[in-house]
Amino acid sequence: MNKLVKAVPGALAMLLSAAPVFAQNQVGDKGYGYIAAVVGFAIAAGLAALGQGRVAGSACEGAARNPGAAGRIQVLMILGLAFIETLVIFTLLIVFLKVPNP
Repeated sequence: MNKLVKAVPGALAMLLSAAPVFAQNQVGDKGYGYIAAVVGFAIAAGLAALGQGRVAGSACEGAARNPGAAGRIQVLMILGLAFIETLVIFTLLIVFLKVPNP
């Protein structure tokens, strides 16, 4: 809980400090758009990696508790990992579509 109390204000400050980037004029320097896209994609990829770790850990725990269901658990784990990875690919697609071309 103590780590969460320290991490939430820092994360909130970081996200709010990036808000002026969206108010920038598109005619001038386009570097801020690239930075915002990379930061957004990094957040999405990092959270997806955390989610994939939890899915794999839970699947291993479930297979250890019930070895007879390990096959079904593995199939569901792979399906879940595919859905998580698809969300990251969609985020990358949005980055490519929304970042202004030079």
